[in-house]
Amino acid sequence: MVTERQPELRVGKKAIWTNAAALGGLDQRQAGYGSFEGLGGSGGFPSSPRPSQNRVVTMPRTTTLECPGCPPLRALTFDELGLIKVTEARSKQGGVPKMVERWGDPDASKCVLAASMVDRKFDPLLAVARKNGSIEVLNPLNGDLHFSVSNVSESGAQPGEDAVSGLHLFAKQNLELDSRSCTLLTCTTKGNASIRSYEVTKSAADVTSGSSRTWNVCTGGDILCSKVDGTESYSLFGGKRVEMNVWDLENCARIWTAKSPPKNSLGIFTPTWLTSATYLSKDDHRKFVAGTNSHEVRLYDISAQRRPVISVNFRETPIKAVAEDLDGYTIYIGNGSGDLASVDLRTGKLLGCFLGKCSGSIRSIARHPEYPVIASCGLDSYLRVWNVKTRELLSAVFLKQHLTKVLIDSNFANEETKVTLPAVDEEEHIAPGTPSEEDGETLPVKKKKSKEKKRSKKEAKAESGNEEAGTSYEEDGETLPVKKNKSKEKKRSKREAKAESGNEEASEENGAKKLKSKKSSKRLKRENLDEEI
Repeated sequence: MVTERQPELRVGKKAIWTNAAALGGLDQRQAGYGSFEGLGGSGGFPSSPRPSQNRVVTMPRTTTLECPGCPPLRALTFDELGLIKVTEARSKQGGVPKMVERWGDPDASKCVLAASMVDRKFDPLLAVARKNGSIEVLNPLNGDLHFSVSNVSESGAQPGEDAVSGLHLFAKQNLELDSRSCTLLTCTTKGNASIRSYEVTKSAADVTSGSSRTWNVCTGGDILCSKVDGTESYSLFGGKRVEMNVWDLENCARIWTAKSPPKNSLGIFTPTWLTSATYLSKDDHRKFVAGTNSHEVRLYDISAQRRPVISVNFRETPIKAVAEDLDGYTIYIGNGSGDLASVDLRTGKLLGCFLGKCSGSIRSIARHPEYPVIASCGLDSYLRVWNVKTRELLSAVFLKQHLTKVLIDSNFANEETKVTLPAVDEEEHIAPGTPSEEDGETLPVKKKKSKEKKRSKKEAKAESGNEEAGTSYEEDGETLPVKKNKSKEKKRSKREAKAESGNEEASEENGAKKLKSKKSSKRLKRENLDEEI
């Protein structure tokens, strides 16, 4: 039997050939799976490239989707190589987002673990926590570094052993003329939380550390998620073997701790493993949502009870990202298999899954504060923008590295270039291509009269037509006769005068005829009387 050879895939010292006959689905014995010297031992590859015993090598297939585009937005993504990439969409009619800037150099030790941004109009700030234990404060508009500090704990633990798991940049600042200050909340996996203030002098690059408060939020386990409410007065923490607990940031005191859910119907207790958390509303710190490693979404209400009020199961993989909507009751969840869905926590029902599946775990979801869109990113290296109403994919951008976080700039404006036309005189419009004045010489210009000037001239002609016919213009000392057109009103008046004069003449003639007839009748009567006598 003769088979046709396909392109080879070389591994090590030997080559593996693929053919069309192997697509029939041969099992391991028929395909002749055995040892392979090029890979150092046995297993997984044929011992010789025999035509009848070949292995099919399948490559990943990529498809192109036609997306309608998204509204104007600006998103910042962070990846495992420490890069910060800026993606913008600048067209209101469904523009396609593109990566416009990249900040930093690729370095695995600078992997971004957490990020927080204060996107106000004046003096915005961006804080980034990296794997090597450093925390950087940047300008989110151009990527300039303001300062960088180390977050090494006082116990001397290495950054890899006690990495940063939560970071928040406080929006409340004391803006002064000569200095700028910012306050950071950090929390490590071992539960070491701290609030530190830093002051940066504009004249120099010196950074001075202000007030500092440090406490421990857990006695055992690992902190994997944290969130600060909208008023920046409360914060929640949770993680592996650590139940959700709420802290008062002003007093650094715990005010509430969740209770583990009971055993299921089979009597099996599920260990606590919280992966993500967020507040249901930024204005209410009493209700928050947490995603678990057991593909469960829980709603907590600290004013009602310690255990979850509502619990929703979603698919079969861990929940990796949770984001709240602006309405105060809808949340968006993403899991480890790339599924994205929205849930109504008033009833606990799944509203629906977003159309189109991601090819990797979703690690971050961000809701746009104005437009009805959300942005998601994950291990498939794509930044995707979705419509929250129709749940369809609006656009996708490939960013090469595994993404860990996405933030949306709420103050981004669609800066489209507007074409302004030059000012044109109301009375005269200059034709295109008209020569201009150059080198002090004035060139002749052709001008077109506007409609308003034409109308004014017509009215002037109509008024001048009412004047006498003997009017003349003087030119070069000679008097030239000018013919004038009489206006319609004058013609009508003349016609009416003629008609009136004609009527008067006719009436006079009729009166004379009547007098003559009377006189003739009197004469006839007199003649008859004379004849009788």
